[in-house]
Amino acid sequence: MSSQIPQALVGVIGGSGLYQMDALHEVREHTLHTPFGAPSDVVVTGTVHGVPVAFIARHARGHRLIPSEVPYRANIHALKQLGVRYVLSFSAVGSLQEEFKPLDMVLPDQFIDLTRSRASTFFGQGAVAHVSMAQPTSAVVRAALVQAVAQVNTEKNAAITLHQGATYVCIEGPQFSSLAESQWYRSMGAGVIGMTNMPEAKLAREAQMAYATLAMVTDYDCWHPREAQVNASMAIANLMQNAGHAQHIAAHAIRILGTSQPACESHLALATGLVTSLDAMPAAARAALAPLLR
Repeated sequence: MSSQIPQALVGVIGGSGLYQMDALHEVREHTLHTPFGAPSDVVVTGTVHGVPVAFIARHARGHRLIPSEVPYRANIHALKQLGVRYVLSFSAVGSLQEEFKPLDMVLPDQFIDLTRSRASTFFGQGAVAHVSMAQPTSAVVRAALVQAVAQVNTEKNAAITLHQGATYVCIEGPQFSSLAESQWYRSMGAGVIGMTNMPEAKLAREAQMAYATLAMVTDYDCWHPREAQVNASMAIANLMQNAGHAQHIAAHAIRILGTSQPACESHLALATGLVTSLDAMPAAARAALAPLLR
């Protein structure tokens, strides 16, 4: 493990099926420590198209963490320690709408958070902030992912169907939904269902990083009258078919963000969200939050 920690511009959080980044060069592994515990796994840094990148496997390599066990605060804090400004999140999801077919990809722009046992903020213990989650994903990161998918379709002669805009309902898991729950989520107008993007997106906003997730559809959950009910084997099998595309999409999106480095309102989330002044915070809280305030 390296003792010198490089800085990174783009952070990549790999979900089920994406446990490493093949495009990384100058690869180094780092064991990082945060005030909120250890991240899911070592943080891997390197470059993609010359852009400095940090990668974390959300469930750890070997897929050893259920969604409720993922140390979301430590993962986001570790990326922020490295200077990350843009976060690309990759996630497996079930479809709640007929038009979102298995092997399609979706760019959610809204979330419904139904998790119940996860720490969802960096604040407390004498420090108060209320950040806006009205627009929980970054338009500039979504735009980079849209361009990246189009480039992969052209260069690889792929036929990825990308849906822009959907509500992602995040459940606690690790069990899949009951039929009644699946029908309830559909009645809310949700487009996809997953177990990992909350509180990840909330924490990225508190850390003033521009965040978006590329959701890869693996199944129809259990609501569909003609399709098989989801199971783990089905979801992973479909996900692995898209894993190669996800690698190329990530590489293109990193190049686009690294070249343009677009401004995003997420980068100033605490300018209007921070309530407690720094001099009024306890020293421990101020030290824990220091990287997020940069």
